[in-house]
Amino acid sequence: MAATTSRTLELLSLLQSHRHWTARELVDRLDVSDRTLRRDVERLRVLGYGIESLRGSAGGYRLEAGTGLPPLLLTDDEGVAIAVGLRSQATAGLRGAEHTTLSALAKIEQVLPAALRRRIEALQSHAAVGTGGVGSARSARPAPEVDSELLGLLALACRDAERLRFRYTDAAGEASARVVEPYRLVPVARRWYLLAFDRDRDDWRTFRLDRMSDVFQTRVHFDARPMTDEAARERVERALRWRVRSVSATVVAELPKEELVAHLGWYGRDVVAVDASTCAWPLEADSVENLVMALMWMPRGVAYRVEGSPEVQAFLAEQAGRFAAAARS
Repeated sequence: MAATTSRTLELLSLLQSHRHWTARELVDRLDVSDRTLRRDVERLRVLGYGIESLRGSAGGYRLEAGTGLPPLLLTDDEGVAIAVGLRSQATAGLRGAEHTTLSALAKIEQVLPAALRRRIEALQSHAAVGTGGVGSARSARPAPEVDSELLGLLALACRDAERLRFRYTDAAGEASARVVEPYRLVPVARRWYLLAFDRDRDDWRTFRLDRMSDVFQTRVHFDARPMTDEAARERVERALRWRVRSVSATVVAELPKEELVAHLGWYGRDVVAVDASTCAWPLEADSVENLVMALMWMPRGVAYRVEGSPEVQAFLAEQAGRFAAAARS
């Protein structure tokens, strides 16, 4: 019975992709006979799913258009992705987004299995979502892939105050064994970091998730120190500034602070007022190229100047010349 239920749910998951499946494709994917496939399709129909049977050489199955689907089926990876994505949307500074996205997340959680809901709740409470990077400039480099199973495991360890052991490879390629007390997951510049207290070094450390391996749950718990999302982000960003040479500049715009913040959303969180009609937007990035990319977010028609190092000024002048030449051609 368990095997039959699991197979039927797998069939439903395939049909929910809203594409047409030939009978041969489904038989091969599920590793069943034609007769068993027909029985599984009939089971789903009894449960209320409208499934069309198409005859002929291209015959097969698909969900009927407009079918009202019973409880939502998600893989663990899909559930984690939705939780992170919706919570990021809710905290991204978009007006009117917080209520609708958190409402959608609450509805999704109602139809998820208890085990997956536990992982998502841990992510919500122990992932300091809402930081786009050190400073306000976005990075043009692709983000490294992070295993969603690892993300969920670390979130649970943070929530349950459980010590972890793992192998870590630093930026120089040197591997080491770590025993830590995990506190927060923090996304910075499209990468995920774990903020933890390293017991062997007796100090706070920041670990990139894509550099972690062989993570082991010790089942040993610790007394957690108080830690807010803001404090966690500050610790991680301070650690990244210490490790990476950064480039900084300030954009002085002829625009009231409130208007620029409304235009930039969360990325304008560091904007300060110079006077009633002028504001300053501090920028910081790991390269002058990535820093200058942020200027593309400035509102069209608004006059501004960039105050920065000779390196930044020279790069701006060079690019201005290249843009002008491209426009003439």
